[in-house]
Amino acid sequence: MRYGEAMTRRSKSSDRWLRRQRKDPFASRAQREGQVSRAHFKLAELDERFQLLRPGQCVLELGAAPGGWTRYLEERIGTGGGLLVCCDTRPLTRGPQTRFVQGAYGEPAVDDAVGAALEGRAADLVVSDMAPNFSGIRAADQARAMELAELAEHAARRWLKPGGALLVKLFQGAGVDEWLAALGGDFGKVKRVKPKASRQESRELYAVALEFNSVR
Repeated sequence: MRYGEAMTRRSKSSDRWLRRQRKDPFASRAQREGQVSRAHFKLAELDERFQLLRPGQCVLELGAAPGGWTRYLEERIGTGGGLLVCCDTRPLTRGPQTRFVQGAYGEPAVDDAVGAALEGRAADLVVSDMAPNFSGIRAADQARAMELAELAEHAARRWLKPGGALLVKLFQGAGVDEWLAALGGDFGKVKRVKPKASRQESRELYAVALEFNSVR
């Protein structure tokens, strides 16, 4: 491909993205209200529906960058005894009380750093907005997305307290039904939800697992 052709294709792709952003009410609302991203409204809807958050909780957030969920979590759990530990490979917009572990969850050193940041506290809630870097090869992308879901499940089994909750981003496709069914063995309730702020054309959905019942 010649350089000019590549530039033209990128320009067309950028134009489509900009047009979609202008038409997206949640993207516009996020900008208007000073939110980091439209992801804020996904978590807000899920929290309102399932009563996931309350002041003083301990929360572990995976895939936290750029911080669209982080600010909401900070506001909901407060500083009076609340603890938020975030993990991502990329830099994160966060408040001064939030603890940040930079690295890929699932690597032993990163997992140990998360444990140190939690300081022995069990989490009331584990949330994961992790998503793969999409290659365009659907089968490979879906396999990687399911690997990330399994990492979030691993985090819940390791850090979640009995009665706690897990919230995980998924992409509809191979492996989702089986993964959700298996998750039900350790949680009293498991729901799949597509928030209103998720784009309708996207395969994105969320698993909400409540009432963790495994012995840690």
